[in-house]
Amino acid sequence: MAARLKILVYVCLSTGVLWAYQIPWLPCNFIDEAVFYNSEGLVETKHSNREAMLQFGQKGDSPINPNAVTFLITSSKLDVRRFVEGVDSTDQLTCELQRYSTEGIHMRWPVRGEHEYNRWFTGKITDTKNEITVLSFIRQSTDKPPTGQHDYRNWTAIEDREILTTTVVLVMRTQTPSIKASLGSEKKLDCHFALDHKAANVAVEWHKRGERTTLFSHNSQTGKSQGSGVALKKLQTGEASYSIPFSKMSSEGTYMCSVTVLPLHGSLEIGLQIEEAPKVSLNTGSSLTLTVGEEKKVSCEADRYYPLDVDIQWTHQDAADVGRRVGASLPKVLDNVLYSSHKPNPDRTLTLSAFFYLSPKLSDSGRQFTCTVSHQSLRVPIKKSFTLTVQEPSKWMSVVVFFGVVVVVIGLLLLLRNLLNGRRHHQF
Repeated sequence: MAARLKILVYVCLSTGVLWAYQIPWLPCNFIDEAVFYNSEGLVETKHSNREAMLQFGQKGDSPINPNAVTFLITSSKLDVRRFVEGVDSTDQLTCELQRYSTEGIHMRWPVRGEHEYNRWFTGKITDTKNEITVLSFIRQSTDKPPTGQHDYRNWTAIEDREILTTTVVLVMRTQTPSIKASLGSEKKLDCHFALDHKAANVAVEWHKRGERTTLFSHNSQTGKSQGSGVALKKLQTGEASYSIPFSKMSSEGTYMCSVTVLPLHGSLEIGLQIEEAPKVSLNTGSSLTLTVGEEKKVSCEADRYYPLDVDIQWTHQDAADVGRRVGASLPKVLDNVLYSSHKPNPDRTLTLSAFFYLSPKLSDSGRQFTCTVSHQSLRVPIKKSFTLTVQEPSKWMSVVVFFGVVVVVIGLLLLLRNLLNGRRHHQF
């Protein structure tokens, strides 16, 4: 039975991988741009969205959509489709194409092509279901030499319905474009890359947006590395993932995984967000006993949560409905709840409490009060409840209260008499 299960899993995985390789085309949004000088002599860029197709095949294939700009990706040692793992349908894939500027740098790409020169594009494929981002560099060989200026100032026009025969030469992928971490947890920021040739000078770097310090860098030509967090042995296989051994509040931010193979420079953004689940407590136990006429401050505290937004709600349910699944009334929201301010803790987490004053009647006995705390770090809200028991005042307590009232009244009368005597003495 176990052997059959393994075979079934293998077949399913193999089928998914083969299906990914058999993706024949993807509809894309081609964000074209035109650079020009405006009336004031300043450089302006105008972007336009154009219908395009990323089509996989061989040179000379007919376009799937003859009305769109076709980027015909011909076979090479690098197939971008294998980086889209676990995809069930092309409907969950989005594709965006753009021109890529080499900033005036011309270098012969060390793979044979029809021509010496190149036009460059980038393709970004996003798997919305599995949260995978794939960045590819697309090369179109051309016999037109560079002008010696920045290529974006003299883009070659691309006509409607034009077919661009291209290959993919560099691919970057992350399976963690956004990732969440709790304080003290270890997290790995995924980043992989692949080239269409081996003998390349590759520079890998990790930065954090807004900070000048380089977290990690490695140059394959010199063999020199700086920083830590990336396994050097895995770099040889194209894995440049960065590990954070102990997540802190300062770890939160946007990280940049960069790969440079001149004249190309690719970068993926990975957002790390700290999420700390609140610890919820009541200032009562699971049951609370009060006497008629007694008042009690009841508080629910959400402690050490992050980020800021948290919701605390107090509800109550009559004794007859507690524990009933059928025919029970819905819990009612308390409307006399007060909230403290968000209290910051030394580790930058926060604390908030919601409280109310309870002065029960005898008919409230058996009622259940529930505090519900919701926060983005929680899959389901946290609930804490207590059951109220209300007692009548005892007889001796009534006697004590009666004599207490008598003593207070006598004291007031004596005080009033003394005041009157003092006033008469003052008049004489």
